[in-house]
Amino acid sequence: MSISTLTPKARFSAQVRLRALQADIMELILDRDLDAGDPMPTESELCEVLGVGRNTLRESLKVLQALGVIEIRHGFGMFVAPSNFDALADGLTFRGRLSLRHEGLEALQLVDIRQALESGLISASIAVVGREHLVLIDAAVVKMEELAARGEQFAEADAEFHRLLFEPLGNDLLMNLMSVFWKVYRKIHVEIGTGGTDLVNTAAQHRAIYNAVAAQDPTTASELLSRHFDGIRAKIRNFVDSE
Repeated sequence: MSISTLTPKARFSAQVRLRALQADIMELILDRDLDAGDPMPTESELCEVLGVGRNTLRESLKVLQALGVIEIRHGFGMFVAPSNFDALADGLTFRGRLSLRHEGLEALQLVDIRQALESGLISASIAVVGREHLVLIDAAVVKMEELAARGEQFAEADAEFHRLLFEPLGNDLLMNLMSVFWKVYRKIHVEIGTGGTDLVNTAAQHRAIYNAVAAQDPTTASELLSRHFDGIRAKIRNFVDSE
């Protein structure tokens, strides 16, 4: 008898079986046309339909809850979870912070993705932004400028500026992804520290981006956004090199 005959195949491992069960539960949600907030079948029904034991089912349900697929409300039952990007933010934050202790690859890649999203979509946003919305973006820049003049950090105003830039697109998924990237960046920012940040210059960068948007100049706005992220990338590299 060969060694391969004696060794269980990987697809029969407990981990793989649990992943398959999680996929089956998600397929069941789709097949039954359930929507966010809809009640899930009971544990007993799921065990019967999926042909698994209660303990195995509960193990998979816990994973799906952590992934934001289902929501378990004790005393009420299980429901299809509403949109929740917390698990994605937590996972990316961990990977980014972990990379800072090595070569910083994941942290830099996160900056690359955010840079590509913002510089690539700004022209579409400029095409639909209205005057009233420009006033809101300008107010966020003014807030940054005022705080910078006092030597104070302006993370919230910065986040609001970038959110407002793309809000005219009406793309909820984009807004959620930008929120995730911002949460991740804030954690990485705390990790690498705020020393050496030129607040006045950073606020001026945002003013220049706003001016390009207000002038309906997508080419300049895209270039300025791209350059804005170069500073973040350089700071990450400097931190990694100093470790």
